[in-house]
Amino acid sequence: MRLTRLSVELVPRSRQNLLEETHLVRTLFPIADTINIPDLFRFPLRSWQATSLIYPLYQQVIPHIRAIDIAPDTPLPGIDNPHLKEILIIHGDTSPDLSHITYPNSTESILRRYKKEAPHLRLYAAFDPYRRAPWQELEDVARKKDAGADGFFTQPIFDRRLFDLCRDWLHHENVFWGISPVLGPRSRAYWETTNHVVFPQNFSYTLEDNIAFARTILQELSTEAGCAYLMPVRVKLEHYLPPLLDNISSDNIT
Repeated sequence: MRLTRLSVELVPRSRQNLLEETHLVRTLFPIADTINIPDLFRFPLRSWQATSLIYPLYQQVIPHIRAIDIAPDTPLPGIDNPHLKEILIIHGDTSPDLSHITYPNSTESILRRYKKEAPHLRLYAAFDPYRRAPWQELEDVARKKDAGADGFFTQPIFDRRLFDLCRDWLHHENVFWGISPVLGPRSRAYWETTNHVVFPQNFSYTLEDNIAFARTILQELSTEAGCAYLMPVRVKLEHYLPPLLDNISSDNIT
């Protein structure tokens, strides 16, 4: 069997930077068929605007939309973008200094709005195995599905045993499994502090071991026609992506 889809997450720091990295992915990692784009307020380019920017290179682009940023009775972000086919709706975190205005929306309420106002879009929501008890997260999965979610993006998972558990919990769902390198104590501290990740005791920071872990997960997913996205943070694309081609080829993507 094959991977159904493989995405690379690119941060829209600027129009030029995003285009440069998109071209790099196209050149270095031609098996990727999708780009997903987070929405970060420290950068001026919004995720749904970036969709049209890179559409000539990738027709499958999934921008992230933060539910708490959407004001009531205003048009939904990206709803008039003809290139937009899929979106990932996350709840979003408030800024530490409260400098950015947010609204008391739930992920489910925004999913319902998109399902009603833009029924042509495929909607994804988030699954995070680290933030609370599994039964609570799975109850959220059910609520998000009822609200219109067609599939899920996981937070990156760093433990093979947890990956196997989550695959069992979500075995009937359409899931993009998150993979991200962690290269050093500073990177680890970010994941532990911000996302409450618990790393396995034998976790290794080396680039080689992070690549080996990614290869293992991608190989496992290829046996069941799964989907994955790579989040290459704090690592050069040219160092991280090409070695992953050793395990998979263009024939592995449907």
